[in-house]
Amino acid sequence: VQLQASGGGLVQAGGSLRLSCAASGRAFSTYIMGWFRQAPGKEREFVGRISWYRDRTYYTDSVKGRFTISRDNLKNTVYLQMNSLKPEDTAVYYCAASSRAWGTDDYDYWGQGTLVTVSS
Repeated sequence: VQLQASGGGLVQAGGSLRLSCAASGRAFSTYIMGWFRQAPGKEREFVGRISWYRDRTYYTDSVKGRFTISRDNLKNTVYLQMNSLKPEDTAVYYCAASSRAWGTDDYDYWGQGTLVTVSS
């Protein structure tokens, strides 16, 4: 599976962005898809994930109520809708795919990242 993230850019605080992650390869619909981010000088952190079945989602506390993950298995694409953005959301955002069980921290495939910059 190859992943290509896109949609990053510069946005003012309070604004919105939607990131996309296009997947190529087989069996996309059977993977858990996750979003991660890495801010300058910080470690990569988990943002959220979506299941392959019934679109179950889970988010880290700092983005709950502001970010929404969705997927379109027909288009082999997963989305991260980010609303009410804050300067602390500034980071490179990565999508990842996992073939493991829900709740896993292990992801098999990673996209190249897309930069989101939120200005105050």
